[in-house]
Order: sequence, then C-alpha cells, then structure tokens
Amino acid sequence: MTRLDARTLRDLVLDPGSWRSWDTPVGHRDVDPAYAEELRAAAAASRQDEAVVTGEGSLRGRRVAVVAGEFGFLAGSIGVATAERLVAAVERATDEGLPLLAAPVSGGTRMQEGTVAFLQMIGITAAIARHKAAGLPYLVYLRDPTFGGVLASWGSTGHVTIAEPGASIGFLGPRVYSALYGERFPEGVQTAEHLARRGLIDAVVPHEDVADLADRALSVLSARRTWHRDVRDAERPGPDDGADTDDPEDGRSAWDVVTASRRTDRPGVRRLLRTAATDVVGLSGTGAGEKDPGLLLALARFGGAPCVVLGQDRRGQSLSAPLGPAALREARRGMRLAAELHLPLVTLIDTPGAALSVEAEEGGLAGEIARCLEDLVTLRAPTLAVLLGQGTGGGALALAPADRVLAAANGWLGPLPPEGASAIVHRTVDRAPEMAAAQGVRATDLWRAGIVDRVVPERPDAADEPVEFCRRLGRVLGDELAGLLGRDDAERHRSRLHRYRHLGR
Repeated sequence: MTRLDARTLRDLVLDPGSWRSWDTPVGHRDVDPAYAEELRAAAAASRQDEAVVTGEGSLRGRRVAVVAGEFGFLAGSIGVATAERLVAAVERATDEGLPLLAAPVSGGTRMQEGTVAFLQMIGITAAIARHKAAGLPYLVYLRDPTFGGVLASWGSTGHVTIAEPGASIGFLGPRVYSALYGERFPEGVQTAEHLARRGLIDAVVPHEDVADLADRALSVLSARRTWHRDVRDAERPGPDDGADTDDPEDGRSAWDVVTASRRTDRPGVRRLLRTAATDVVGLSGTGAGEKDPGLLLALARFGGAPCVVLGQDRRGQSLSAPLGPAALREARRGMRLAAELHLPLVTLIDTPGAALSVEAEEGGLAGEIARCLEDLVTLRAPTLAVLLGQGTGGGALALAPADRVLAAANGWLGPLPPEGASAIVHRTVDRAPEMAAAQGVRATDLWRAGIVDRVVPERPDAADEPVEFCRRLGRVLGDELAGLLGRDDAERHRSRLHRYRHLGR
C-alpha cells in the first residue's frame, strides 16, 4: 500500500476544508551543526518543521482533534520539540472536550537527542491518560512503519486501535535486531495482519475506510452526552415484547428450555447485532496478545442508546475450543472501556461452559472469573446482562452481575450443565431433566426468584423466528439502556450492590 504523508491522510479522512492547524513554529534549536543540517534537510524534504502535525477538523460534521506523524521528517522520530507539540495538542483536545484521532508513524525515539528524547514518551503517555480520564475517546490508526517508543506510548493506548494494511509494527526495529543479534527477525511477525490475528489491534483498515469506521466508533464512544436526542425516535417495546410484571410462565419444562437453547440454528450475538443494532464496530482481543473466538467485543447502539457489547459467541465455542481465560481477559478490556468512557455495558451470556483443561488451569481461569465478578459488581458504568441462550457454570456467572438482568424465554443459568449436576447428585446423567427442574435454571424460575428482571418472549422458539426475535430483543435492549442512562449513577450503583448482597435471602 502507498505510504501517505500526514497531509494526504488528513485530507482523506476529514471533511473537505475543515482542517485548522494548531502547530506553532519550532523555535531556534541549540544543537550541534551536523544535527542542525539534518533538521534543515528534513524540513526541506517533508515541507514540515517537525515530525508531527496537530490540529482540528470535522469528521462527518463532528469536531475532532488530530495528531499525526510525518515519516518524511527524520523517519517520524520523536524529539523534545516533537513531544512538546504533541503534548500541547493532546492537552488542548482535553481542555476543549474533543475526541482525539492519532495516526502514528515513526522509527522511534530521535537518537540525535539521546535519553532526554527517550523520556518524552512518559509525558506523552501521561497527557493521553488525562485525556482518557476525562471520558474522551482516543482512536489510533497505526501506519507503516510504527516502531519503538512511539508504539510503546501513544501508539498502544487507544480505545480503538486499527492499522493500515501491510504496515510494519513492532517494538524493536528489524535493522536494530539484526545488528544486535546477527540474524534477521522472523518474517511476518511485525505486521498489522499478524497483530490483528493475535488480538493486539482491533482491525486492519484501508485508508479509504478509516473515516467510516472512525465515524461509527465516535457515534458510540461520544454518545454519553447526546443519547437523550438519539433515543427520541427509536422504536419502543410493545405490549407483546415482555415487561417486568409479565409472568413468563408458558408451560415449557426446564428441560425443554435447555434443549431449545442448544439448537445449532438458534440466533446468537452476531445475528442480534446484524439485525437489531446500529453503528457496530467490532473490537478484537485483549490488546495484550490474546484472542478467544468464544467472545465478541464490540461497540454498538440499540434504539439509539450507546453501549459496549460483550457477547459469548456460540459460533466460536465447541468441545474442542471452549471458552477460555483469554475470553474473560478480553471481557475485562470491554469493562475498562465502559468505565473510561462512562458507557453502558451489555453482556450477552450464551455458553455451554468454560474450558476444563490444563491450559485453562494454567491460564488462571478461576482467577479471571473472580476478577470479572469484581469488575462488574463495582463498575461505575450502567450494566445490563442478558441470558441469551445457555448459561452454564462459571463462564456464564462471570458476565452475570448487572444493574438489570434480562433473559430470553429459552435462556437459562445453572452451576453446571444439568447432565453434570445429575452425575454429581445421582451418579448418572440420565436424570438431567429432573435436575434442571429442581435447580430452577429456566428463565421463568429465575424471574420468580428475583434473579431476572424481565423475560423476552420467544414464539415459540427464537430459532424458528430469528429476525423477529432479534428485533424484539433489540427494542427491549434500547428501552432498558435508556432507562439505565437516565438513572443517577450513585443510586444505581448502590442498588446493584444491595441486590447481590441480599439475593436469595
């Protein structure tokens, strides 16, 4: 892919004619003559006076701040003046309440300025941390190449991080590696595509698609302040969509519910997002080198209300690939995202159970379940859990605590699959239907026990009416999210803690 300079990329992404520079001229630098000549040559070649460009513009009509690297100026390296320009722009974006779009490209720290340049990464990271602490979105587009301290600071802390196709991205540059170790760095490791597969970045996106993805992401990430307007025209739930006070009893046995939840054609989280959500932006992995296909992390809106979605993906789970600890670490990334941006979190529970394996034990599965529970119970953002299908064991429990809990009519929650419970109590799996009934796992029983607040009907089975069911659930989700967003945060949090302190008593 052709390498674009900062100006060309800026003009491709922002609305025409909207750019306004924040850069001020770089003052006199008291440096040695050889470096001074390098600076003059870099300025002439790049038509820039430093290795970053900063300013603001509009993206689909939304005002945004931009910081972009310029590889043509000394390989985009970061020196003291570069860092000052970058930090000043981040601080201005924070002060003015603007989303920040970053497009790093760099060989790393500027060697000509030594350790003092290297330490600039601390100040840059601190400025971005303050921006995020203010609840403002930070989106990153990694370009070719992005290496060293730039990747290890402002290149790796985005709420959403994408990269251009074929980009070389890594911590230690391959030329340095070869010089230090006398051999070539393995091919294909430091590429955007490999990092996406490993869950280190969210997606690989061509230049021409960046504006669309950024617009959808900001439509969710920035909506905490505008959701009142966004939900006005949304379709509201009707009398047949299920309400808190509707007794969901429909004559189905617990075993009928369990059997229905296991149908392979039952709609899952992907079908729900395709059918009932808008502005969907898929995220990927933990950001720390792990990615589990059993969990889907996304930004989305239901009925105009923004949320972070954590969905257990039935397509990504099997006996050979059950939900593992990495899925829960990915879920915790979503929880942090919701906390930082004050966005509601929606968890969609649909799992036959977490992994039972040596790898899961060594990967700290039990600890990750505990940390998910801790994070969810104490999360200051609004939370909404949905029993979408199977709700087996600790893998389901990890995403269950919430301000409001919904269930599909054929959703259920239990400590083990009924067969496992039967094996423990009766030494045989043949009494699984009896155990399912005795343990009160079905949505109806959970509603009567005060565990579930609202049951969404299936007529008679979501697998037989996938589109209609997903639309029905989407309407309910929009309604519930609007209700949560309208509540006082402190009151809502106290109510959640009270709920789980007194559950079953």
